[in-house]
Amino acid sequence: MDEDLKRIILIFSLQNAVKHHGVPKSGTVIGMVMGKYPELRTRAKEIGPLLGGVLAEVEGMSHEEREIRLQELAPDVVEEMARPRVHIKELPPLEKAESGVVMRFAPNPSGPLHLGHARAAVLNDAYVRRYGGRYVLRIEDTDPKRVDPEAYRMVQEDIGWLGLNITDIVYQSDRFDLYYKYGRELIERGGAYVCTCDNEMFRELKQAKTACPCRSAEIEDNLESWEKMLGGEFYEGSASVRVRTDLDHPDPAMRDYPAFRILNSPPHPRIEATVYPLMNFSVAVDDHLLGITHVIRGKDHIANTRRQRYIFDYFGWDVPVYRHYGRMGIEGVVLSTSQMREGIRSGVYHGWDDIRLGTLRAFARRGIKPEAVRDAVMDIGVGDTDISFSWENLYAQNKNIIDPVSNRYFFVPDPVMVHISDAPRQVAHPLLHPGQDDKGTRTLPFNESVLVPSSEIKDAGTMIRLKDLFNIMIESAGNQPQAVFTGDSLAEARASKAQIIQWLPVENAIPCRLLTQEGDLEGVCEPGVMKEEGNVVQFERVGFARIDAVKPEGIIAYFSHR
Repeated sequence: MDEDLKRIILIFSLQNAVKHHGVPKSGTVIGMVMGKYPELRTRAKEIGPLLGGVLAEVEGMSHEEREIRLQELAPDVVEEMARPRVHIKELPPLEKAESGVVMRFAPNPSGPLHLGHARAAVLNDAYVRRYGGRYVLRIEDTDPKRVDPEAYRMVQEDIGWLGLNITDIVYQSDRFDLYYKYGRELIERGGAYVCTCDNEMFRELKQAKTACPCRSAEIEDNLESWEKMLGGEFYEGSASVRVRTDLDHPDPAMRDYPAFRILNSPPHPRIEATVYPLMNFSVAVDDHLLGITHVIRGKDHIANTRRQRYIFDYFGWDVPVYRHYGRMGIEGVVLSTSQMREGIRSGVYHGWDDIRLGTLRAFARRGIKPEAVRDAVMDIGVGDTDISFSWENLYAQNKNIIDPVSNRYFFVPDPVMVHISDAPRQVAHPLLHPGQDDKGTRTLPFNESVLVPSSEIKDAGTMIRLKDLFNIMIESAGNQPQAVFTGDSLAEARASKAQIIQWLPVENAIPCRLLTQEGDLEGVCEPGVMKEEGNVVQFERVGFARIDAVKPEGIIAYFSHR
């Protein structure tokens, strides 16, 4: 009976170690055992002495050995671990949403979408799916200095990849006549005036909470100046329209902020214009005209929300329900569009999908699935606390999706040929996917020599287990490593604490370059990888990778994560 109990403890210890790529935790293992077998709670005193020995045994194994042992003992557990977890994520309810919502995602077309955009895009989409209604994609292209003509296409491609349920598409550059109409009406209502003050002078007056001379002009005079602006009688920087706010407001940025400006260059790629609405005016007008009921965005927009309320109040419009989430720190990738563009121009990055960037198309190139991005964003939610983005969570979400469908192969980085004496010729048939026998096997013939990672060749006398093949002992570790066959026993390899490594036959290894965020790895991989173009595979002992291209000179793959 002790052997049965020990086997149960060993299975859960292996499961915990494999799942978390670390040493199994005694408390966690006991909890798993008792949860699965509550009848064993009466035998808690027996479990303690057995647990220490089992944990020591598992701790002494490599991660690959743990995987193999768990597969031998409990293939059903391995299969269950490979299945994607279903998370039921529940965002906090929205007030005034019972009859449906109208949400909007409003990117600037300055470049493709990146991870920062994904948060707003996914959260808004989730609420539309929850309550029903419309989801408006509003391209905010009222600043020609920030418009990349290619971004119109890239943004919509990224939205398609992300799987947003967009119902309406609006381009602000198509709506200038509407902005002009409401700009004139705001002046007529006394809510705005045309200002011709020098910018530096206005800034000093604003800081002193003092009105500029233009503020006291009659409405008729302001309307006349407005028509001159539209007629091209003012040059860039000589006139603007300002919203009349509170000059005593404690935040200087709130005091008489601009609603329209004149720009003579660069030209806009879609329209001819010189009078351009600024964001806080065009956003307020569009949120009203498009019937936006709820706005979810970062708390860095709180000041903009306050500015836009002036517009709503002047026109007597209903104000949307606003929810501002905390800042999300993202380390490890470049997110600045200007930095990305300059890097591409100078040749530092090869394009918008360079895997060192934080763009969604870079994620796609690496084999990160849109569902994983959505799940990671949903886990973050809409809380107002500042957080750091968890790459570990994104990778865990992605692994749940790709692990059950990713075929396994050997990739040997920086390969070195090892001649093995006294070894019988044979053919290894490792599974294409562990736990899925119906997928079949790979064929790896052995004939005297193999290619292995050069980093694995240690000093003479070191035993190595060639995964799914046999054991060898290193006899010399120089420029031409030599080894000797020492048998097939996996148990002997375990007892000797031999490293289990990947290998490839010399005669049919395919050149393969694995591109990672830290640099490129040159190596070789199995011929079967040539059939996986566009798919994500798992290179055993290396990690998941997306096979990007199969060329005559070899294979190009992009590293996803471990």
